[in-house]
Amino acid sequence: MKILAIGRNYAEHIQELNNEKPDAPVIFSKPDTAILKNNAPFYHPDFSSDIHHEVEILVKIGKEGKNIHEKFAHKYYSEIGIGIDFTARDLQQKAKEKGLPWDIAKGFNGSAPISDFYPISDLGDLANLNFSLKIDGEIKQQGNTNLMLFNFNYLISYLSIFFTLKKGDIIFTGTPKGVGPVKPGNRLEAFIENRKLLDFEVK
Repeated sequence: MKILAIGRNYAEHIQELNNEKPDAPVIFSKPDTAILKNNAPFYHPDFSSDIHHEVEILVKIGKEGKNIHEKFAHKYYSEIGIGIDFTARDLQQKAKEKGLPWDIAKGFNGSAPISDFYPISDLGDLANLNFSLKIDGEIKQQGNTNLMLFNFNYLISYLSIFFTLKKGDIIFTGTPKGVGPVKPGNRLEAFIENRKLLDFEVK
């Protein structure tokens, strides 16, 4: 199982970080050791003083495929969930300034809390899906999939050019505006529409 993630897939998030709008999906990965399940607490690491939350819709691949045509991509997934792409922003910025990879800023232990996965039909219209993140009861991020630069099917098709997608692989599909720091004591709740799928503490 692998985690493939998409950066810069919502225009307003690109603007808030002063990044350039991409011509193609920006791809990075996280190791399986990044995953946190079952609302386990996230332990704020000592190596960063600026861990940011990035809430994202997740797609779980349902069967193996490569070089998938976009019009057939919908056949390769039937479940979605929600997750947090925790990012050590200070480490990421240092790496960016030097033109170096930023794997440690994205892939450190516990950096990918994920919900359970549910049939798409249970959660709504993929092309118009609301999702959000609350911290200590206050909404910090709100997004809708109709604002994605690259939709689910395009992402699957594009990724499958470079990577064989296997059953159980997880795709983080990008975060909307509103990213910001977390600190010990925070409680994070993530929603698709009005359904709470994640609820955990930062320690």
